[in-house]
Amino acid sequence: MHPIICKIGPFTVYSYGLMLVAAFLAASELSRQEAKRQLIDPDIISNLGFIAFTFGIIGARILFVIRNIGYYIHSPGEIIMLQYGGLSWFGGLLLAIISVTIYLKKKRLPVYKILDLVVPFVALAQAIGRVGCLLNGCCLGKVSKFGLYFSAPETVRIPTQLYSSLILILIFVILRILQQRSHREGQIFFAYLLLYSLKRFFIEFWRENEAIYWGLSLFQIISIAIFCFALIKIIAISRNKVQR
Repeated sequence: MHPIICKIGPFTVYSYGLMLVAAFLAASELSRQEAKRQLIDPDIISNLGFIAFTFGIIGARILFVIRNIGYYIHSPGEIIMLQYGGLSWFGGLLLAIISVTIYLKKKRLPVYKILDLVVPFVALAQAIGRVGCLLNGCCLGKVSKFGLYFSAPETVRIPTQLYSSLILILIFVILRILQQRSHREGQIFFAYLLLYSLKRFFIEFWRENEAIYWGLSLFQIISIAIFCFALIKIIAISRNKVQR
């Protein structure tokens, strides 16, 4: 595809890195605007975004390296080369949630309320990030007669990156609609986990990932676990009488 956007003197602008930055800036600004609407200090959201982005990238990279440890044992210098792609979303999600929760608790802020505020824009950021995956030619789909041509490894493949991006935009729209309506704290956040895990489970059938159990990939098994957890939490929250 187009892993390199352009070169400016000695500097190279990589499509993957550019899309990550664009995703972060878009999510941060829109979250700040929503915070103002909800009468929440937007600076808190900025700090939160920086923490989530930083630890999310670290967590996503750690999981990716662990899954490909055989390669990185022989090429340890490439562990920090993010410009070529190589992030596992579930690792980033876990570390981002942990870091954000710690920050919010230290600030004595309502965790679920803030997560409900920002999570629709997280879905939007993911959609933008998946465009980076498409341009970079990573997160490949299976070989197919119907798809897009990828110069590396010179095959026509299912454009799962593009499909993921479009579905994530739909998830963003759904979450924004829910956000504008009366809801209980935590419902938007767990709705995101529910919808994303459902999306990821089915997209995995088109991706080139090794099955490890019952014909399912690691990420499908994780998706099932997250889906069940999110569904249980949504049911529990729905029984709460307090609404926002």
